[in-house]
Amino acid sequence: MSVETELDALTQSYLDGTIGGGEVERLNAILDEDEVARRRFAEALNLDSAIAATAAGWKLEEPEETKPVRLRLPIRLLILAACLVLFLGGAWWWQSTATPFATVAKGVGVEDLPVGTELRGDTHTVKEGTVELLTARGARVVIEAPAKFRFESAQRLHMLRGRLAADVPPSAKGFTVVTPTGDAVDLGTRFGIDVPVSGDAQIHVFEGEVIAKGAGGQEDKSLYAGDAWTMSEDSSTARALRSSAFIQLEEMQDLTAGQQHRSKAGLETLREDSSLITLLDFESGEDYPGKYRMVQGRWPGSRAPEFIDGGDHLKLDVDASSAWAQITFAAWVRLDHLGAPYQSLLHADGWDNGKNGLVHWMVNEATTMRFAMFGNVLAPGSNEFEAYPDSLTPVLSDQGRWVHLATVYDSETGTVRFYHNGRFDKEVRQSVAHPARLGSIQIGNWNEGERKLSGRVDELIILGRIMSDDEVRILYESGNPYTQ
Repeated sequence: MSVETELDALTQSYLDGTIGGGEVERLNAILDEDEVARRRFAEALNLDSAIAATAAGWKLEEPEETKPVRLRLPIRLLILAACLVLFLGGAWWWQSTATPFATVAKGVGVEDLPVGTELRGDTHTVKEGTVELLTARGARVVIEAPAKFRFESAQRLHMLRGRLAADVPPSAKGFTVVTPTGDAVDLGTRFGIDVPVSGDAQIHVFEGEVIAKGAGGQEDKSLYAGDAWTMSEDSSTARALRSSAFIQLEEMQDLTAGQQHRSKAGLETLREDSSLITLLDFESGEDYPGKYRMVQGRWPGSRAPEFIDGGDHLKLDVDASSAWAQITFAAWVRLDHLGAPYQSLLHADGWDNGKNGLVHWMVNEATTMRFAMFGNVLAPGSNEFEAYPDSLTPVLSDQGRWVHLATVYDSETGTVRFYHNGRFDKEVRQSVAHPARLGSIQIGNWNEGERKLSGRVDELIILGRIMSDDEVRILYESGNPYTQ
């Protein structure tokens, strides 16, 4: 057994109140000989005290006379802890300026926290980009702008605002994220925390186990892989897991801000295209009607609407009097999960009124794209199982990453062509193909609760002509936020 393993076992026995006299002597010997062990033991005391202090009505009980060892040990070890305080310069070790709580390991578009920056107890604000932090105990934390946070110790991070994903190894077990409405105590796992500007914080567990501790003193809740929980001062409730709402370590390694200028140049070219119907890059600061949360887009400092709950949507009016014989739809999408049989990328209102050519562009129950136009009929022998054409490649195969989707429609040839990340995916022919119509459209949801999309949409383009295979590929390549 290694000394570290033995120390952890002895510390746990002490905290449980089951430690024996011989074990006490061994614990003292380890602490006397090893400064790292003293720091580790002091941190365990701090964690245990912090958890106990949040429980309502706790108090120390007088030990029974038949257990004199239990009476002496807390006093003796508390004296040892006090000695550690003196040994470490009159303060707990996490306040020491010699050892940082965390270090910046990587940043994408974050100017104020360069790689190598040591973090202690200061409050930091991330206005743009994404930053990866490595704690002194080996936990890796990815924080996405906009965010505000501070470390209270290497094992305690206070998240005031923003979104983080944490990957916690056994050496950092007990890592705690404090939020305004509750705390998340890790038990060796991977999880995400979302702290909105207003509203309750959320815990999303990707692997392992996390203890959710609501600020209102309600009973602690053990969460496991696949669980998600809203922490409230009054009550906490389960919710759907949104794993793709968080940038995690694997994605962080591939993110880049280097192509942002190329993406902007491509969009400026499109703005000059005479056939452009709509281009939503959400950078103008305009507030569109609807219910959504504006968050960071694909690039540092960019914006994108996020749709989370049922009824979340964005409304847009697009020339109801016009019809287009040819039309192209393209968008960058980041989906959390398939929360409903259909998810609305773009739905034109009025379908029930039977107007030929109305467009519904969605993700279907098979997680592929569907392009539905009212009144259109598939060509004989198309081998389509549904009444409307579907793409071939599932769009959730890239869950946790941005994916580029495009659909090109030509009523003159009766063809629908699908593209996935710049590559041609599938073509479907229709025997009846009406010109496309839009008018009042909704993005992210349809009819206040149907076809709910869970995720973000960025750079949505509607073009009144056909984009070629090369044009779609270039559009994807110029807007790709990843190095590979």
